[in-house]
Amino acid sequence: MTKFLLAVHVLVAIVAIGPVTVAASMLPAAARRAQAAGPDASSIATVRLLHRICRVYAAIALAVPVFGFATASSLGVLGDTWLIVSIVLTAVAAGVLALLVLPRQDALLTQLDEGSPPVERSATARLAMLTGIFNLLWAAVTVLMIVRPGSTTGA
Repeated sequence: MTKFLLAVHVLVAIVAIGPVTVAASMLPAAARRAQAAGPDASSIATVRLLHRICRVYAAIALAVPVFGFATASSLGVLGDTWLIVSIVLTAVAAGVLALLVLPRQDALLTQLDEGSPPVERSATARLAMLTGIFNLLWAAVTVLMIVRPGSTTGA
């Protein structure tokens, strides 16, 4: 059962979090291009699609910690420091996405749809920075999951 839980945990992480990191990273530049293109519906549609990918896959990604906790429980590592740090980093990443990245994406999309006020470069730069923080947090969690400090597996 542990192998099954671990496999599902890793697969959901790859399938759900990967698209969020890529789409969220692409969105600020797509928003700048859409702003420059003017009332071009296809440019705004691209931004809308990237935002939808972020929202939908973020919801699917909620399964990652569920299967992570189940896996950790079956392995008996719930109290290990590396796992606790991973849980905290995951919670921070989820908070950054839910409270900072997605709302700013919504605001940019609203500005693009309405056409005024124009999207400021500082807004897309701030969004890109927050997305980078989100991505770095996930990278740190991934490293912790692979290296597992103090592990006796030799990894």
